[in-house]
Amino acid sequence: MVQITHTKRILSPSTFFLLLLAGFLVLPTGESRTPFACDPGNRVTKYLPFCRTNLPIGDRVKDLLGRLTLQEKVRLLVNNAAGIPRLGIQGYEWWSEALHGVSNVGPGTRFLPEFHGATQFPQVITTASTFNDTLWEEIGTVVSNEARAMYNGGNAGLTFWSPNVNIFRDPRWGRGQETPGEDPVLSARYAVRYVKGLQGNVGNKLKVAACCKHYTAYDLDNWNGVDRFHFNAKVSKQDLADTYDVPFKACVLEGKVASVMCSYNQVNGKPTCADPNLLKDTIRGSWRLNGYIVSDCDSVGVMYSSQHYTATPEDAAADSIKAGLDLDCGPFLAVYTESAIKQGKLRETDVNGALYNTMVVQMRLGMFDGPRQPYANLGMGDVCLMSSNQLALEAARQGIVLLSNRGNGPPLSTMRHRTVAVIGPNSDVTVTMIGNYAGIACGYTTPLQGIARYVRTIHQAGCADVSCKGNQLIGAAEAVARQADATVLVMGLDQSIEAEQRDRVNILLPGHQQELISRVAKSSRGPVVLVLMSGGPLDITFAKNDPRILTIIWAGYPGQSGGTAIADVLFGQTNPGGKLPMTWYPQEYLAKVPMTNMAMRADPAHNYPGRTYRFYKGPVVYPFGHGLSYTTFQHSIAQAPTSISVAMLPAHLENNNTTSLTNGVRVSHTKCSALSMGLHVDVANIGTMDGTHTVMVFSSPPEGKWATNKQLVGFQKVHVVAGGLQRVALDLHVCKHMSVVDQFGIRRVPMGEHTLHIGDLKHSLTINPIINGIKY
Repeated sequence: MVQITHTKRILSPSTFFLLLLAGFLVLPTGESRTPFACDPGNRVTKYLPFCRTNLPIGDRVKDLLGRLTLQEKVRLLVNNAAGIPRLGIQGYEWWSEALHGVSNVGPGTRFLPEFHGATQFPQVITTASTFNDTLWEEIGTVVSNEARAMYNGGNAGLTFWSPNVNIFRDPRWGRGQETPGEDPVLSARYAVRYVKGLQGNVGNKLKVAACCKHYTAYDLDNWNGVDRFHFNAKVSKQDLADTYDVPFKACVLEGKVASVMCSYNQVNGKPTCADPNLLKDTIRGSWRLNGYIVSDCDSVGVMYSSQHYTATPEDAAADSIKAGLDLDCGPFLAVYTESAIKQGKLRETDVNGALYNTMVVQMRLGMFDGPRQPYANLGMGDVCLMSSNQLALEAARQGIVLLSNRGNGPPLSTMRHRTVAVIGPNSDVTVTMIGNYAGIACGYTTPLQGIARYVRTIHQAGCADVSCKGNQLIGAAEAVARQADATVLVMGLDQSIEAEQRDRVNILLPGHQQELISRVAKSSRGPVVLVLMSGGPLDITFAKNDPRILTIIWAGYPGQSGGTAIADVLFGQTNPGGKLPMTWYPQEYLAKVPMTNMAMRADPAHNYPGRTYRFYKGPVVYPFGHGLSYTTFQHSIAQAPTSISVAMLPAHLENNNTTSLTNGVRVSHTKCSALSMGLHVDVANIGTMDGTHTVMVFSSPPEGKWATNKQLVGFQKVHVVAGGLQRVALDLHVCKHMSVVDQFGIRRVPMGEHTLHIGDLKHSLTINPIINGIKY
């Protein structure tokens, strides 16, 4: 989705004022929230069926649709929906954002002067590294509390186009920071729990309406002359089913998300927002979305003006609505839908279907319930609560990843290191810590401020900014490193290097950052700690191999309280337990993988190494799931099955049943609900410091035609005191976790010996088919 700085692509000033004068657009007011519709003081609408909350929502929507003219309907097909004064309905801005806190990126939300900020949690890639799904839902709950409070104050909408659950396929992608990482199981779990936190759990009612984006195979913004507006992602059925679509499917089926956003790019020659197979057949058909489908901003216009997919703008409007699109972010459908109907390319009933889906969501949100609003008690006093700020701090602490540590514990001590040199372009930053799609934070603690709470600090930036184009400031940084008992370098990236519409050309530290790190490390009188802020991975092999650098920490973009969290980890107040949600590749890897190649699997014949830990087997700087602790954990398997039988449903028995033995049983041909199993793992803390550990369970299929790298199938966070032991129980589902996808996009359970991996442990599990009552 386009950030505020890029909204000129959606509307030029001349177009904006033209549409405003024509009545297509409404501007938000500064007044407090009055009923969006069905004000009991309005005698015209007071007793109309669409305002009667005792009627089924479907009946209310149909009544409202029957009262609208075609001209009124088309003005409701866009994000800045016009009001209908004669029916007492206000205008509504659909576009608000809440990726990791209420954001002012979308025009539907503003802060000042009424609201001075909102809790800004760590960027999603950092929160994902906690591998703590309970935390993800708690964050969603706080964000939706603050969103409702701002809606009640007239400062926000109730439809938030978050989360971003695209797969972080390529390390150069500028928006990888917004995602939960490269693994589809991790991304799916994050999507489900964050959406549940946002939307609440009160039957069919919605606290706010979340939106999983950008469907599908979208992970290129602007690379090597190719941009997202023109890119045709060529994706195999296999990769679509077992990688790209997995988070979206979970979002709809398990998270019950209220919206899905289609992306700018084409997939296999068709714009996603005009592909009925993707929208009508899959999202709404197979997955049964109870909500609306929205375009990324100006996507409908892009398919006509940039991709030249249609001959006329009316064709673009008709194709998208008939494919299953319900709402256009941008003015296109408001301008061209009526003429598309007049030209016979679209029916008014198609428009009714789209509006039915958006209005149902608005009614589930209570927007047509008059003043009887759910969560009406939430207000300004519920934003930036101390408990919310504490949760943001805890999320940052849990998300920090200890990449390397040559010592046996925390690198810094208040007794031994009374003066610490704090150096680097990210050492005293604020907004850098909240990444993109953020809002105004409740407050900040920078790394310098966080460290200063423990010891005396001396500070030098070393570079003017993260681009570090010159080395003139390095000498001053070396000087303070010689004076201090220890040195902390806070380096990395920011939105000037990686962002929406800004993919990286390499994965090295920018400019003279490497020189700054190496020279300071050589000059430092005491131990050197390297802290990295970034969304994407970095090739820091030079630092990893430098014996003078004691500890390396990745903080991602740690949110408003990032400086406190970093300092707490450095001084041992917090024992780090984060795990990398993406692979950190060496720079040489990039030459073999054009961003435009969407294939996940390796192709040795064409020197293509594959992508992510699931398919790439080459050297890495740090692997997916990597993360150290100041203590030591040991696993042991307490309980695990050694075999399980999969019975084929009678209706799907084949004449030649050896096919099932060779190809595996289709998950649709067996009773998946009966195929779950428990895995119990004991986690012992054999070190001297309490700590939190993530038990990660991977599986690999039988050797032979299914042979791939291991894939994540389950994880759980557990706190274990020093010398203690905790038992972790994980539920594994055969169809979901022990299955693979074949070349035709069909998910199957391979027969034979599977292997479960838990840390260094391996456990064999044999899956046998039962055909005609006979166990093979």
